[in-house]
Amino acid sequence: MADQQKSDLDLVADGPLESVGEQALNETSSGDPSLHPSVESLLERFPDEVQRYQIAAGDQWVVWVGPDRIHEVLTWLKDDEAQAYDMMSDVTGVDYGGGRPVEVVYQMFSTIHGRALRIRCPIPLESMETDSVYDLWKSADWLEREVYDLFGITFNGHPDLRRILMPDDYAEGHPLRKDFPLRGRFSRAEQTRLALTQDVERFYSTEDLKAGEPQEVDTDELSAVPENASDDLSGSDLDDGEGL
Repeated sequence: MADQQKSDLDLVADGPLESVGEQALNETSSGDPSLHPSVESLLERFPDEVQRYQIAAGDQWVVWVGPDRIHEVLTWLKDDEAQAYDMMSDVTGVDYGGGRPVEVVYQMFSTIHGRALRIRCPIPLESMETDSVYDLWKSADWLEREVYDLFGITFNGHPDLRRILMPDDYAEGHPLRKDFPLRGRFSRAEQTRLALTQDVERFYSTEDLKAGEPQEVDTDELSAVPENASDDLSGSDLDDGEGL
C-alpha cells in the first residue's frame, strides 16, 4: 500500500528492485556447448578460465571468463581460424550492485563463420581494471572509454583512456554505477555553480579552437546569387516538401 502512494520519481529514487539474486548468478551452466563450436572449443582450450556459460534470449550464447587471462582468450577467439571473431560490435559494462563484481561485456561476431558470441568478464571491485582489447579491435577505442567513464573500469594499454561523455574534470564519480545517487553526489546548487563557472575552452586543444574559427566567405560567389533567389520558394513548394 505504501508503494502505491509513492510517485514515479519516488520509486526511481528508491533504486532498482532485486532482479538477479546470488543463486541465479552462481547457477550451473545451461545449454549443450556442442551446439556452439566456439563455446565447445573454449571449454577445451581454457577449462580453468571459463566460469560458466548459458543461452540467453533464445539463441545468444554467453560465456563468463575470468579477468586474469581475458586478453589471451579474446586474442585466441580473434586469431584462431576456426573462431575468427573479426568484429567487436560492442564493449559495455554491467553493475549488479550489492558488492558484486562489475562485468565487462564483449559482443563479438565472426563474419567468416556467421557466428555471434558474448563474453562477460567479472571485474572485482577491489581492482576495477583489465587489459584493453584496442590492439585487437580498433572499435574498442571509444567503447572502452565509455565503460571507463560511466563504470570506472581502467583498461590497461588503452592509447587514450579518458572520459568520453562526462567532462574530464567530472568529480562526482561514475554515473552508471549502482551506488551513484539519482541526482548526483553534489547538491543541485553546487552542480549549478560548477556549470556556470566552467571554462568551456578547457575541453578543446589549440588545433580544435583554430579549426573552429569562422571561415572566410567568397564574396564573388555571394554576388553571383540573384537578390530574389529566395522568392523562387513559394509557400506551396514548402507545403509540398519540395526544396527540403
